[in-house]
Amino acid sequence: PLIRESVHTIALENKGRDGGINPAKTTQQSDVCVSGMFLNYAAYFGEPEAYLHSIVDFLLAQQMADGGFNCESNQHGAVHSSLHTSLSVIEGILQYARSDYSYRLGELEQAAAETREFILQHRLFLSDHSGQIIRKDFLKLSFPPRWKYNILRTLDYFRAAKTPWDPRMKPAVDVLLKKRRADGSWPLQAAHPGRVHFEMEPAGKPSRWNTLLALRVLRFYGIL
Repeated sequence: PLIRESVHTIALENKGRDGGINPAKTTQQSDVCVSGMFLNYAAYFGEPEAYLHSIVDFLLAQQMADGGFNCESNQHGAVHSSLHTSLSVIEGILQYARSDYSYRLGELEQAAAETREFILQHRLFLSDHSGQIIRKDFLKLSFPPRWKYNILRTLDYFRAAKTPWDPRMKPAVDVLLKKRRADGSWPLQAAHPGRVHFEMEPAGKPSRWNTLLALRVLRFYGIL
């Protein structure tokens, strides 16, 4: 109940004029990534649909021409989508659909499909122009990932969304398999800063969370 009340308070008190979530209030534009993450939490905790309408409208208005999303698009004029923001938004859309909301659902699911294609065009972590790694930290396994993109979080999203196997997932899966330890586990390679109630696992050690995510991804796609 306390978490549900907190989510509802955010919905009431942190809406921007554009309909998105704007907790900072130092700019007139809401944050696309935060709005996507809030949609995820709000849908999970059953926020009344009417309070989500403006967030849905805001997110759909922020989708970029290349299919994804970028939190810098409405604030600083970015012209290319961000993997960080794109994943946060489609995770929110997935939870929204799972929670049986209906407002503009078809448009959201179409946007999610286009965003998945954007991610696949980059083979989850590679430049679509040069084929080089976009950011090496995309390959680091973290939990909780917070807003930060990584290949395991993305593969687990594809699993959760029941996305059929696509050969463009293979480079990320190959990296994931190489990260498996001799004892069969996967490590926690990055612990992102931020307030926590308790430390679940130390960085650099075997991770039960990442091992769970990796195993269910690999089993879903018939690799293990």
